[in-house]
Amino acid sequence: MKHIASALAVTLALGACAQVEQASAPAPAAPAPASDAAPAASAPAITAGTAEQFDTTSAEDRAAATQAPAEGAQRLGTTVASLGAPTEPGIWLETPLVSAVTPGRVEAAGGASVNLELRPSGGSAGSGSQISLAALRLLELPLTSLPELTVFSR
Repeated sequence: MKHIASALAVTLALGACAQVEQASAPAPAAPAPASDAAPAASAPAITAGTAEQFDTTSAEDRAAATQAPAEGAQRLGTTVASLGAPTEPGIWLETPLVSAVTPGRVEAAGGASVNLELRPSGGSAGSGSQISLAALRLLELPLTSLPELTVFSR
């Protein structure tokens, strides 16, 4: 009983010390000066739209990415990839497995593969990779997945 009374006293003391401030309304913004310049185009909001709207690759790009793998590809290793910047166009993988931009290919566990551009991520070995929205869609993997990919250079 003594512990309950002590806990209650501490709770009441802390409650008495708490101060609640009301948020004041922000001052109205000054009107923007008139200008002859056209308004700057803004990037689409990441929270709006669908994967199809953000995937700006052409049908030709997608066809080239899904062609049979070239012979003589060198296996670089495996990496776990997350979705990269969805507004960055192209079919690419940013990975610590390369030190320069090079053509390559990734293969998912289910056997699906895609030809893409390998870009250095600057991360340390084993730090994971980021894959483009278009590449992830071509591999038919969920956008929120963290697939393990086998990476090849061509």
